[in-house]
Amino acid sequence: MQALIDIDTRHPCGRIERDIYGHFLESAFFGNIEGGVLDEGSPLSEPGPGVRAGFREDVLALCRELGIPNVRWPGGNFTSPYHWEDGIGDRSTRPRRLELAWGREESNRFGTDEFLAWCADVGAAPFLVHGCRSVDDAVRWVEYTNYAGDTAYTRRRKENGHPQPYGVRYWGIGNEPYGPWQMGHRPATEYAAAAREHARFMRLVDPGIRLIACGSPWQQEEWTRPVLQRAGSLIDYLSLHLYGATTHPYTARAGDDDYEAVVAQPLYFEQRIQDYAHLVVELSAEAGLERPPALALDEWNIRHLEPADWPEPAPGADGGTAPRELPDGSGEPRPRRLRVDRYSSRTLADALFYAGVFHTLHQTVSLPAPVTMANTVNLVNANGLLEVRPGGVVKSASYHVWDLYQNHTGPVALPTAVEGPARTAAVRQGDNGEGDGAFATRPGVVPYLDASATLSADGRRLHLAVVNRRRDTAIRTRIVRDGRTGAVPAVAEVRDLGADVDDLLAANSLSAPDVVAVRHRPVVETPDGRYDFPAHSVTVLAFDLT
Repeated sequence: MQALIDIDTRHPCGRIERDIYGHFLESAFFGNIEGGVLDEGSPLSEPGPGVRAGFREDVLALCRELGIPNVRWPGGNFTSPYHWEDGIGDRSTRPRRLELAWGREESNRFGTDEFLAWCADVGAAPFLVHGCRSVDDAVRWVEYTNYAGDTAYTRRRKENGHPQPYGVRYWGIGNEPYGPWQMGHRPATEYAAAAREHARFMRLVDPGIRLIACGSPWQQEEWTRPVLQRAGSLIDYLSLHLYGATTHPYTARAGDDDYEAVVAQPLYFEQRIQDYAHLVVELSAEAGLERPPALALDEWNIRHLEPADWPEPAPGADGGTAPRELPDGSGEPRPRRLRVDRYSSRTLADALFYAGVFHTLHQTVSLPAPVTMANTVNLVNANGLLEVRPGGVVKSASYHVWDLYQNHTGPVALPTAVEGPARTAAVRQGDNGEGDGAFATRPGVVPYLDASATLSADGRRLHLAVVNRRRDTAIRTRIVRDGRTGAVPAVAEVRDLGADVDDLLAANSLSAPDVVAVRHRPVVETPDGRYDFPAHSVTVLAFDLT
């Protein structure tokens, strides 16, 4: 197979914000916090006393190594019933609560000061999300973290070990209030009025904060219009939550690894983001706003689905899901009820999905309402970049994708045209079902090569990230710069993921940590701009232009 990639370095599309490589932690959620970033009593954790007591040092080291731009906390669904004051002060006196989002008990041993100390240790900007059910509660949280004066709340902050304001910049106003699963579920008009009041008074405490209000993935016009009309002038972002889905946990047992469906789903993300961006621009103009808010894809991932009647999954000591006794696979081929396996490891196929979504996010810089923040669910455990177990921590396949894109591509997006082979497919519309156990789909053309070209800030280094979605065939490609052949340097630095892996569902574990890992070759010849992109791989080429 052959293809051509034409990169236009003369007309940049815009700047890619580093915040699109952000992350997410949720309390009381499948080992994100306790057993993840906090593991009190573990020999791998920081000893006490102090606010950092119990922080897993191996997790901190890998997060620093990756370089994390921002982290969203405390949720997620956990946000809506959360009372932040439960999580400050002496850990031994904090109340233990029945947590109503996930039906668990929350110890509150990891609260505001712990989260902000952890972010400082990692070097990440904190992104706090309030439930948007009490204006006074939200205002006092901003006062506790950001106000420099002498009040009862700032004195409590000082007593808790932090004399100076934290200066938390990013604040979310609610989480999915459009959903009946949330405490504080309400119609759009009621949420819009609450968001306006929260935003107004939170800004009175600290005018410099950046506010993220809730957009919606469903009935978008009906939800978004009142939010922009009432609160649009006071917010900086509208959120959007999107999830992909794979059935391989059960279909692979019958020989269907679901690979083609997985690697095609970035097209679903692309369409949904573009549609919502244009709607936000239209409704912002209708509301008389000077500018539309940016988009924050502050929940996204791909969900590994399994039959709901299987035995409950549990974390495996080596990583992933623990062994369990499953049906023999000869029963119903398409279960009517599915659930998410929160411990299922990220696979090579997932890695190609994540890379494709990053290409979509890069392309949004040219939209009038671009995605300038994104947060994958999750950073630690629960289908995250890092799988933390008592015996150590695993860099999942997704960890390496984030490393490739945030550390080895540039911040300036370039127009990138691909001419090459493609297939027509019924593209799965994420984890949205039809009610009979099937997924909603939409016809689409899925290119086998998906590319994103970027420049370094100084314009001296050209990066080309390419996903080859072909299951078993390399694609010979000519790379053209500004419409001219021979304009690409004859050598490149190459990093690729998946090229040396045969199993499309391969995943890393404590005992086999580098099955899916980046291969780095400092000097590779690219004569006349030609390069063969390996099957089922993500590749980043870097060219020195001067």
